[in-house]
Amino acid sequence: MDTRAIFLPALAMVALTFLVWCRLYVVRIAQIHRGRIDPQAVATSAQAAARLTDTRASDNFRNLFELPVLFYVAVGVIAISGMGGAAALALAWLFVVLRVVHSVIHCSYNRVMHRLFVHASSTLVLWALWAVIGMELIRA
Repeated sequence: MDTRAIFLPALAMVALTFLVWCRLYVVRIAQIHRGRIDPQAVATSAQAAARLTDTRASDNFRNLFELPVLFYVAVGVIAISGMGGAAALALAWLFVVLRVVHSVIHCSYNRVMHRLFVHASSTLVLWALWAVIGMELIRA
């Protein structure tokens, strides 16, 4: 496997994060404008939660900096070490696809059980990716 290929799923995750960030600002600015809310009144996350009714995009944006951090570290480890091969690349892409589905659910109709199933699935894929890395390290 060309070690640069592992960066494509990482780039896709960055693109997803960018899109959710854009959605966050469109929704938030529109709600502040519609509700005639003073921007200073939502200066903290607690104030924003109290004044803004649609926090789906901001909640999802924050979520994209939780487990995906371990994904980015895994990508770096794979790229530096050349470990993982096709299995790691497939798991990385599967993680990204599941995170896209999770974000679509979270930012749209937000059915908790649907979101939970996809989140749990992506988490298991991430643990599998780390298991591949761990097995490669033990073998080396």
